[in-house]
Amino acid sequence: MFESILKLDNLVWYYMNVVWQNGFCDAIMPYVRNQYFWAPLYLFLLIFMTANWGWRGLIWCAMFFISFSFSDFISAHLMKPYFHRIRPCNDPYLYHVIHNIVPCGSGYSFPSSHAANHFSMGIFTAVTLGKYAKWITPVAVMWALLVSFAQVYVGVHYPLDVTIGAMLGILIGTLTGSFFNYKIKLGSTKTA
Repeated sequence: MFESILKLDNLVWYYMNVVWQNGFCDAIMPYVRNQYFWAPLYLFLLIFMTANWGWRGLIWCAMFFISFSFSDFISAHLMKPYFHRIRPCNDPYLYHVIHNIVPCGSGYSFPSSHAANHFSMGIFTAVTLGKYAKWITPVAVMWALLVSFAQVYVGVHYPLDVTIGAMLGILIGTLTGSFFNYKIKLGSTKTA
């Protein structure tokens, strides 16, 4: 069964990385997966949350960062060293077909820390802010999905890497978001 999963993983990777390659995605996906590209969003959230909810907003920002930290630590420091899966861009068997448009990196591939981190932050945001505006949840999930897709498109991860990373991030984001809602709560009235 595991062999069948890996065959499907390779097939889906081939389509996402090789067959679907195009100039538009080549131009934007390296930015989408770059953590510095999203720095203005993080700065906006810091300002917006503290301006609208004061100390509760500041705690929200801290919990947003904690969600990221948990997912990054578990994926990068606990899971990757255990599984030792080579990245597709470092696989000599794929060298002749891979569409690699970013530096590969030397770390392991499974699970994707980018997927885990962005899903943990996205789901935390959805769990804590989704009740204030219905559009937040789909936007937060689409953001995490886009970053995850970009990781496969640029050649640094397999679909299974980002799927398991996403599952880890969803779990962590749900737990940290639920904890925040239970212990802190932003409240329906904005206070500074």
